Amino acid sequence: MEPLSPLDLLRVSTVLEDCVDQLSILGYIMPVSYEGRPDSESFVGDDIGRILKHQKKLQWKFKELMSSKSQSLVRKPHLEGEQQGDTAGDLKRSNLMFSRALEQDPLSAESLLKVQVDRQFAAGVIMETLSELQEFGTFQKLLLAVEVEKDKKANLYNIIVSEEEGRRRMKALQRQLQDIRKEKELELQRRNEMIAHLKDQLQEMKAKTGLEEKYMKKSCELQVTQGQKICGEHEHKHLDDIQRLKDKLDEETRSHLEIENFLKHHQTELEEKLEFWMEKYDKDIDAKQHELTMLKTAKANDLARLQELAKQYRECEQVVMEDRVEKENERKRRGQEELEYKSCTKIQAWWRGIMVRKCLGPYKTGKKGKKGKKGKGKGGGKKKKK
Repeated sequence: MEPLSPLDLLRVSTVLEDCVDQLSILGYIMPVSYEGRPDSESFVGDDIGRILKHQKKLQWKFKELMSSKSQSLVRKPHLEGEQQGDTAGDLKRSNLMFSRALEQDPLSAESLLKVQVDRQFAAGVIMETLSELQEFGTFQKLLLAVEVEKDKKANLYNIIVSEEEGRRRMKALQRQLQDIRKEKELELQRRNEMIAHLKDQLQEMKAKTGLEEKYMKKSCELQVTQGQKICGEHEHKHLDDIQRLKDKLDEETRSHLEIENFLKHHQTELEEKLEFWMEKYDKDIDAKQHELTMLKTAKANDLARLQELAKQYRECEQVVMEDRVEKENERKRRGQEELEYKSCTKIQAWWRGIMVRKCLGPYKTGKKGKKGKKGKGKGGGKKKKK
């Protein structure tokens, strides 16, 4: 934020100092300073008394109209109805004004405390803003305080909205709870009826189970005797099976011994083969290791030869590059010499031509020759003109 100009700074500082003075004066004249005085209630007592007097008058008027209505039979029914409606409306408005006056009592502790807190907050913000203006020439603290209060009001509004939403939800839940109670009562009634019906069925089932118990007892006795006979037959059969299994077990034992001997013999053969193959494996490993060593040696030799050849190649390449550079320089030198030779030839021809034309050097002649040449030149010039 850019600082204010000196003139604006003086104006704003004057206004803020005036506000601070007014707030301090307001703190001294607030009703909080009148606590304990007998005339502290005179601020709102007159208004409340006037409302009460007006309300009493309206009540007396309403009673008189009601009594006059009961005495008169049918005299002017429309006018009396209108007067009663007006009086009832005035009485209702008076009660509403009285309740609002009682609810919004400016001398209540909560109202006075809220006013005092707001005054102190405003005075503090203005003092901080004034000090910032005097020190830096800006009012950033005032903007920050406004933003903070806006955020607080927004949070309070959100809380109020959430509370209203919670109340509506509570009412809906209460209605839902009442519906659930009704449903539970109906379900309880149905279940009581079902319990009575089940009790009747229980009595019937007890009588039926008594008969079934007697029948099952006799049936079980018969099944036990029948089972004993069947078990005796199964026992003889199982004894025969046991004897047959014993014979089979002896046969399996003999077979097992023969298989065991065969497997031991086969195991010895396999062990011999294993020793043979292990020896062969060791020999092959040694041979391959020797071959690998030879290959590594050959690789090392080839690598050394390759490095030597690479070195020779780099040297040859260097020589070739130097030869190319020398040839290029020679070609440029020859071209320069040819160019200089041609230039010299042209200069010499030009100079000889000048010497011939000017009759200089070896081309210089006598006076007669010059005159004759001059005459010839003039004559030739005339001929050309003709």
